Amino acid sequence: MAIMDDDLDGAGGEAPESRVRGSNQSGLRAHNKRAVLSLIRRHGRIAKAEIARRTGLSPQTASVIMRSLEAEQLVLRDKPQRGRVGQPSIPMRLNPDGAFSLGLKIGRRSVDLVLMDFIGRIRVREGQNYPYPRLQTILDFVAEAAPKLRSAISSSQAKRISGLGVAMPYELWSWGDEIGAPADSIAEWRDLDIVAALQNVCDLPIYVANDATAACAAENVFGTTQSADFVYFFVGAFVGGGIVMNGDLVSGRGGNAGALGSMPIPREGGGSDQLINFASLHVLEKMFEAEGGDALPIWRGEETWKQFGPSLERWIDIAAYGLAHAIVAASSVYDFEAAVIDGRIPESVRARLVAKTIAAMKPLNRQGLSPIAVEVGTIGASAREIGSASLPFFAHYLLDHRVLFTEGDRLPSVIGG
Repeated sequence: MAIMDDDLDGAGGEAPESRVRGSNQSGLRAHNKRAVLSLIRRHGRIAKAEIARRTGLSPQTASVIMRSLEAEQLVLRDKPQRGRVGQPSIPMRLNPDGAFSLGLKIGRRSVDLVLMDFIGRIRVREGQNYPYPRLQTILDFVAEAAPKLRSAISSSQAKRISGLGVAMPYELWSWGDEIGAPADSIAEWRDLDIVAALQNVCDLPIYVANDATAACAAENVFGTTQSADFVYFFVGAFVGGGIVMNGDLVSGRGGNAGALGSMPIPREGGGSDQLINFASLHVLEKMFEAEGGDALPIWRGEETWKQFGPSLERWIDIAAYGLAHAIVAASSVYDFEAAVIDGRIPESVRARLVAKTIAAMKPLNRQGLSPIAVEVGTIGASAREIGSASLPFFAHYLLDHRVLFTEGDRLPSVIGG
């Protein structure tokens, strides 16, 4: 996890193959600081001696790094813990006020902007719903909401905002018919440089990731899912997903790993369709509208879901059917320990969706496949926002860099939820 360097810590040793070797002393120092911060984040609280043991750094180097991180106000000393012998150990923890970031989620039905602290806690948020996304609407929203969020913390804290992370479907213009968007309005996203557009209204460094990938990263980094190998589904306007193997978010050769919304699902009675037409909220919208109802309450909060009644029950059955087939198909490619289902849906609905998915998997032929647990996501509806706000932290402070973030690059073609 850390880099062994004789000049830095006075101790030799062979670094594990997974460690990245820096090219100069300053690079090694920066890497080791990231390694220590990442270790503290994973464990919550950890003593200096344990930090040295787990990173492979000498106690002297670990102490130097910890003093530097304390001076930068990135970590705090916790209460001393007495052991059997010797001096009490002093656990270190991340300082919630040590760094902040803004996270922007651009969706097909809504946009949200959050201010997040260094331990992944959302301090304040602003949001707006719409029938379909328009660029100018979103730019106006960011221009108005970002100053509000910055004003929620002190001026000294605001100087610690490390950037703006953006989570959005990479092909936002796709499936415009499914969400009822006019072709000319949704086409403006096709060749858009979103980083350049946002830099006109925000003076922070900007990092972009696929929205479902960001949600998966949030579950992996800030969630409490116990598995280090899981396939992840986020149910939004369109369902999307991500893949975690050996504790790392896997992006794939072209950034398209975990494009689960495109997975083919058999139709009852013959033929097939993609998962997005089973386990997406746009399916629930169409079902409710076909009965003469207003589907926009889907995006207005948990209380409004009570009015959906039988339509909601039918959608849960349809979504569970699609998810069951997708999970079995995914487990034939890699022996995931768990499938995690989360989304922009109320907690009670997520629990029912997971239960129905487990039931829908029982009659499927899984001969030759490893058992896979199906679990409810532990982040919830804010997973994409938390994932987006994590991107500046990955860029500046942590080693959890497997998330696909870009700074000014064109976005690859990836399907999101």
